[in-house]
Amino acid sequence: MAATPSTMLPLGTSAPLFTLPDTVSGDMISLADVKSDKANVIMFICNHCPYVKHVNSQLVQLAHDYQPKGVTILAINSNDIVSHPGDAPDKMKEVAKTVGYTFPYLFDETQEIARAYQAACTPDFYLFDGDLQLVYRGQFDDARPGNNVPVTGQDLRAALDAALSGEPPDPNQTPSMGCNIKWK
Repeated sequence: MAATPSTMLPLGTSAPLFTLPDTVSGDMISLADVKSDKANVIMFICNHCPYVKHVNSQLVQLAHDYQPKGVTILAINSNDIVSHPGDAPDKMKEVAKTVGYTFPYLFDETQEIARAYQAACTPDFYLFDGDLQLVYRGQFDDARPGNNVPVTGQDLRAALDAALSGEPPDPNQTPSMGCNIKWK
């Protein structure tokens, strides 16, 4: 497990649009079609990463807390499934159902979307406002596997709360840390 930080895409960047297959529903999901006029979370995750596994239950709780407030949440897996077959779409569907994801779990087979977002690790979090302008990118919270810090999602939650109240999130943002994306 190579600990890799986020690249920290510049704040104010427009969200690269995409249409990707949802491994759970089988539908094609377009950001332009599902975007919220309030806040949009796009996260790059995968099945096998211990950093993602460490926060999974709180990702589900975050979705439970914020989707009813009108927040769109999308998860994307961009890993190479030749080198990491456990991240293949059929396995993604299993994980989504087992963990209880209430958000689409999209597969970026070409890795073009990860490159467009300059995603570097799993998990990697991006929060866009209702105009799809980047207002937060960085860590979920300070918890990491083995550091005994409780997983709360406090950093992303604070950014979401600010965005939902019409305020800009604190611009002092800490990069996420996780496994590197498995590039082809």
